[in-house]
Order: sequence, then structure tokens, then C-alpha cells
Amino acid sequence: MSNQETSNRFTGASRYVLDDELAKIVNISMALEMPLLLKGEPGTGKTMLAHAIAETLGMPLIVLNVKSSMKLVEALYQYDTLTRLNDSRFGDSKRDVSRIEDYIRMGKIGQAFTAAARTVLLIDEIDKADTDFQDDMLDVLDQMEFDIIEIDKTVSARHRPVIIITSNAKKDLSDPFLGRCNFHHIAFPDPDMMRRILRVHFPSLDKDLLENSIAAFYRMRQIDGVEKRPATRELINWIRALKADPDCKTAQIGKGEPPYLGILFKKSQDYQRAREAAARRRL
Repeated sequence: MSNQETSNRFTGASRYVLDDELAKIVNISMALEMPLLLKGEPGTGKTMLAHAIAETLGMPLIVLNVKSSMKLVEALYQYDTLTRLNDSRFGDSKRDVSRIEDYIRMGKIGQAFTAAARTVLLIDEIDKADTDFQDDMLDVLDQMEFDIIEIDKTVSARHRPVIIITSNAKKDLSDPFLGRCNFHHIAFPDPDMMRRILRVHFPSLDKDLLENSIAAFYRMRQIDGVEKRPATRELINWIRALKADPDCKTAQIGKGEPPYLGILFKKSQDYQRAREAAARRRL
């Protein structure tokens, strides 16, 4: 790692508010060249942290969205056999079908390894993958290289990427995986932190609207039986809706049924429970 890279420190971004502990673990992970595993409920800013790091440090961001059926090779590279077959059948391509290299496409990890500049590599929702995928992926990230078996070539990273891995903790990760990462749990913002976040997104937000919407939001997060509690992004969108409604009365937000519950609750059962809770509050 160059002196210039080690001097770059992450302190937050224009629209990302973070606490000192999170800033420290990000910078330590970059200094130690270790992946940073982030856990926390959806909406706590895990994914946006990678965007913020890329913005602050001026690095390209590459995002690998993990799927349950994904094989590691898909994240490394793909051999486009179909295009090669069509080229050989129809003969109207400028590619030389005998050169398999021309039909190799880099996956997201491969793109991060072959990029001309250091990148931020976000591996999003790793808990969706099976254990073999997780452990084999970290072998590749440890060694900073992988083999393309079709052309007997080893791809080595030109620059070690800044690696951010997120998990929604839907299933346990293996002990070997956990042992090879730095770890940080991003707790859901408390009301004070939420005020700071909202002030970043709405610098001139009316104080009464801010306080009433925060109070109503945290009360609705406590409704029993809700499967997907509203997160920060839902609160931000909810406030946008409240600001855009000329008939919205700030003092009424926390009374009766708050308007636009469908912005906060995206599942039908959760929406119905929120309406029932609001109705009980009116009684």
C-alpha cells in the first residue's frame, strides 16, 4: 500500500453520518488490509457505508450483490460459451474463436482485481450465500488471485481493494469466515443520531415536523408483530411526503392515524397492524 493510500482516512461523507467507533474500524481495516464485515438490521446504513467510503476517498465502487444460488466463479469471471458458439457457427464476428481469452468476462471480484486504480469492493448480503461460497471467496480475497481454468491463467490483483461485506444476520456465518474479517455491528440509530442524519438530508427542516415525525416513527417501530420495521430510508421518504403535502398538519402526525403509512410499512400485514395500532391510540 502506498504512502498516499495510507494517509487517506475515512471521516464520513456528504450524506453519511457515522460515529467515531465506526470510522475507526473502517480505517483500521484499510490499514490492516482486512475485509470489514458489517452486521445490523436492514436500513442501518451498511450498504451506504461502502458508497460513502468510495465518495470520500475518490475510489471507484464495485458492488457484488450476492444471490442464494450464486457460484463463486460467477463473481470471479464468466466464460461466454454461447457467444463463442454463435461466432463459430455464423462466422460474422471480428473475434478469433480460437482465442478463448476474447470470451472471458470479469465478474465483480475480477473487475476489482483488474481495475487500473484501487477500488472499494462491496460484497452485499453475504449471508444469502452458502458456507462453501463464503469460505472459498475469502480464500481468493486472502490470496488476491484466482485461476481461469479455461485458459490456464492466474489473475492477480493489481491493487488490493477496500473490501466491505454486509450481512443482515439472516443465517450464521462460518467460524473460519468470521475469523478472517474485522467485524462491526451497526446498531439502529437512537433518536439523537437520527436527528443528525435528518439534518443532513433536510438542513432547513421545521423543528416541530422533525420532532413529531421522529416521535411517531420510533413509536411505530415498537408495534408488536411487525415483520419489517421501518428503517432510516423509510423515515426519510416519509418526511419527504409530509413536506410535500400542503395539507399536512405537523401537530397531528403523532395523533390518530399518521398519514402515508404505506411509505413506512411495505408488507400488507405490517401495514394493517400499524393501522390497528393507530386506531387503538385514538380510543
